Amino acid sequence: MALFERERTSAEVVMYALYLYFLGLSFRNTSKALEPFDEKRSYVAVWKWVQKFNPKRVYCCKRVPAFLIDETMIQIGSSNEAWLWIAVEPIHRQILGVHISRHRNMIVAESFLRSLIKNYGKHTVYTDGGSWYHEACVSLGLKHRLHSSYEKSIVERAIEYFKDRTETFDDYYPCMRSGWLLCNLLHVYKWLSLFVFMHNNIVRSNTKFSDLKRWMQLS
Repeated sequence: MALFERERTSAEVVMYALYLYFLGLSFRNTSKALEPFDEKRSYVAVWKWVQKFNPKRVYCCKRVPAFLIDETMIQIGSSNEAWLWIAVEPIHRQILGVHISRHRNMIVAESFLRSLIKNYGKHTVYTDGGSWYHEACVSLGLKHRLHSSYEKSIVERAIEYFKDRTETFDDYYPCMRSGWLLCNLLHVYKWLSLFVFMHNNIVRSNTKFSDLKRWMQLS
């Protein structure tokens, strides 16, 4: 079953719209860019395509020598803050995983590491030395090392990549639940999945746009 097969817009046009949005166009400008294809779609339609985005594989890295991990605070909405956790593979710089939490502690760090172990197995963890990482690694039996300046630059670049894009995030993706504490952050993960997919398959893997259709299949 192909992604977006029930859309009246062709899959190629939908993917092109997602690609333009990934490159930095707003929803409104993306909808305008589709006009030469005789496709008049509103910015709301583009917004819905991002919401529906659910590729078979977001994380495609198979061989992982180590986990480079860091976390940063991002703003969701006008006054709510959350922690964005990112794991990067050091050689090809593929993003291995992302996690959103309201707190930064050993429990959250361990949960994130468990998800990485499930997908890639156990590997040495490189971080900035936060105590929550050390405690989580001890609990899971993982080796823990401090970032070198080179490794730090890799993971910080990935962090900045997402921070630049999340500055206006909740203008378009406000939580529909009443109250920050009731929000399950699912809308944030839907948005992140697009950017991780595009980053790993286009930015880092040099996948051609014409090849995206093969990747964007539902199981």
